[in-house]
Formats: sequence, C-alpha cells, structure tokens
Amino acid sequence: MARGLKSLQTDLAATPVVDGRRQRGHDNRARIVAAMLEIIQSGDLSPSAEQVAARADVGLRTVFRHFQDMDSLYREMSVVIEAELRTVVDSPFHSQDWRERMVELIHRRSAVFERIGPFRRASDAFRHRSKFLEGDGARLTAALREILERELPAEVRRDGPKLEILDLLLSYESWSRLRRDQGLSIKRAQEALETAVRRLIS
Repeated sequence: MARGLKSLQTDLAATPVVDGRRQRGHDNRARIVAAMLEIIQSGDLSPSAEQVAARADVGLRTVFRHFQDMDSLYREMSVVIEAELRTVVDSPFHSQDWRERMVELIHRRSAVFERIGPFRRASDAFRHRSKFLEGDGARLTAALREILERELPAEVRRDGPKLEILDLLLSYESWSRLRRDQGLSIKRAQEALETAVRRLIS
C-alpha cells in the first residue's frame, strides 16, 4: 500500500510537468500554423520553413518537430481553412424560399472566398508537390456541391444543365475570375452573380 501511495504521489508530482510540456507543445504547434497563415495572407504564397519559424518565434527544429515537412504544414493549414469554410457555409439560411437561398449562397460564399483566397492560391502553387493538396480542391468543390444540392428542389436537381451552371456560378473559381481576372469589386462581383443566378432560376 505504502509503495502504491508513493508511486501515486510521484505520478501526481510529475503530472504538472508533463501537462506543462504538452501545453507548450500544443501552443508551439498553434503558433507555427498561425505564422504560416499570416505569411500567406500577407502575400507570400510559398514561405520557407525558416520564415515560418521566425514569424512563430520558434526554432527551425521546433517546426520540424511538429511537422515532418512543409507538406504536412500545408495540410494542417488546409484543415484549419476547411473547418472555417464549413462553419460559414453550413450555417442556417434565413429565407424559406429556395431561390432566395441561392442569393444568400452568393453573399455567404463570397465572404468566405475572400478570406480563403490567399490560402487557396498558396495551395494551388504548392499542389504539384503535394499529394494531399492535389485532393484539397476536389474536397472543397464536393463540399460546396453537396450544400447546393441540399438546398435545391428535386426538379432543379434533376435538370442536369441548370444544376451544373448553378454549381459553376457559385464556385470559388467563378468568384476568383470575377475578382482577380476581371477586376470587379466585391459588390459588383456579387451583383453579377446574383443577376446570373436569378435569371437562371426564375
């Protein structure tokens, strides 16, 4: 009994140290991911491990203690972005009318696409070197398609061409084309998409 009590006391005494070490590790990992996101958001789409370590204020060895390589860091970044995207696009709609919900989707997705744009471009730039990121865009497209189909009446889902055009209009690619390639403001891009969607589903 005495031996068991002594062992328990030893374990309890060691627990704060172990927990403290675990917490520091968790904090460092979060700081590294946050640093990666901050650098990419500032416009550098392909930061080095050294840049990430400097921004996170950790050693380079600490970066690679938590992430085997830059691919695994991009993977963690992608998970964070996907979780944020899901939170926004899966939130309840205000309108009871499915046509108005399509318009809600435009405004809701445009806000998300604006936030994730730098990270999506970074993923695209790194994708040819990453097996994980090769499927990242496909997962996003599938998730957005699933939400779209869920909100459409059966007769529209059965209308193949109409469904495909709606999926295209409400995609990240359409938003990126309007904003970056055609140079439209957020408001004008939203208006263009709303006009197209309303005409299609009227």
